[in-house]
Amino acid sequence: MRSVEDQQARVTAAAVAPRPVRVAISEAQGLLCAEEVVTERPLPGFDQAAIDGYAVRSVDVRVAEGRSSESGGDGPDDVVLPVVGEVRAGSRQPIRLQPRQAVRVDTGAPLPTLADAVLPLDYTDQGTARIKVLKTVRSGDYVRRTGDDVQPGDVAVRAGTIIGAAQVGLLAAVGRDKVLVHPRPRLSVISVGGELVDVERTPGPGQVYDVNSYALAAAARDAGADVNRVGIASTDPKRLREVVEGQLIRAEIVVIAGAVGGGALEDVREALSDLGDLAVERVAMHPGSVQGFGRLGRDEVPTFLLPANPVSALVVFEVMVRPLIRIALGRRQPMRRIVTARTVAPITSIPGRKGYLRGQLLRDEATGEYLVQALGGAAGASSHLLATLAEANCLVIVEPETSEVRAGDRVDVAFLGQRG
Repeated sequence: MRSVEDQQARVTAAAVAPRPVRVAISEAQGLLCAEEVVTERPLPGFDQAAIDGYAVRSVDVRVAEGRSSESGGDGPDDVVLPVVGEVRAGSRQPIRLQPRQAVRVDTGAPLPTLADAVLPLDYTDQGTARIKVLKTVRSGDYVRRTGDDVQPGDVAVRAGTIIGAAQVGLLAAVGRDKVLVHPRPRLSVISVGGELVDVERTPGPGQVYDVNSYALAAAARDAGADVNRVGIASTDPKRLREVVEGQLIRAEIVVIAGAVGGGALEDVREALSDLGDLAVERVAMHPGSVQGFGRLGRDEVPTFLLPANPVSALVVFEVMVRPLIRIALGRRQPMRRIVTARTVAPITSIPGRKGYLRGQLLRDEATGEYLVQALGGAAGASSHLLATLAEANCLVIVEPETSEVRAGDRVDVAFLGQRG
């Protein structure tokens, strides 16, 4: 029986990241940047107003704080400037400011020549033909200078950065409409089993809904893959081979669920035997100890055989397939975040196998300590209940040498954080 670590090493050794591709920045969100995006021009590209107000020379608006006249008229020491024009955002008409003048400007408008500050509206009486200065500004106040954000030659987005909303905005700001990224690996999900029917049909005697193709496709999308849910494939070896061969030429990863036991395994072996080495063996984990892995087709596509039981299939996917997707995406840390939590009730596990038991991770508000309640590890509990997996937000990891965990003991927990 293989250890979990040996099987994971075998799987991750087959990881091949798709070649980086250049995509529109609107399609790059969530992907890993594959280039150093170096800016060619400054951002902003010109001195601009950072606030609505009046462009001025700072030397012309020096007033003592609170000295302005409180009466309706102008006092002898008040600073009053004529407003000689207006510049809106997007204006291409240059304006030259003369001493002791003001120009009305909008946020983002280019600053007139000789202006070195913007006087906010609230710092004036907001006149139109002329303004009374109520509060002074210093040189550079409320001005975005050329290159304040980015200078030519600066790296705007570094290789290895996950492109989010801020990165998309920065790429647009520096004039990039496309960017080189690690694309999502293409993954195909196939279900096999003579008992399966699609969810749009009513099951007959001895039939069950195809849960796996839907659940595994969703798990693959959550991991970041571009998923093709093939659905139910025929168990006839010739037709099954045709389906699998079709996916091997369009996907970087293939997942076949329901193919590790009984007649289905024999059908799969017969159909795929000459496409490559596909080994079905026991791995020291539960649930999902019986699983298969190999590299099929001309391109040696990593191919997984998963159990028919949806809970076991999802756990094997989480432990074995998801890291492969994350590596293909270029992520430096392909595994889930692991935290240590204190158990709130006893947990039983199968000795000699590494347990991945669904649970609910909580946090003590008073101490900040993580607490975990196992949902499927109590004595006599079934490991095949899909409803409890839906309630889980973590997997409790129990080492092979441990068969019982007492309440209050500390365990490692893989947090199944949701995206979005």
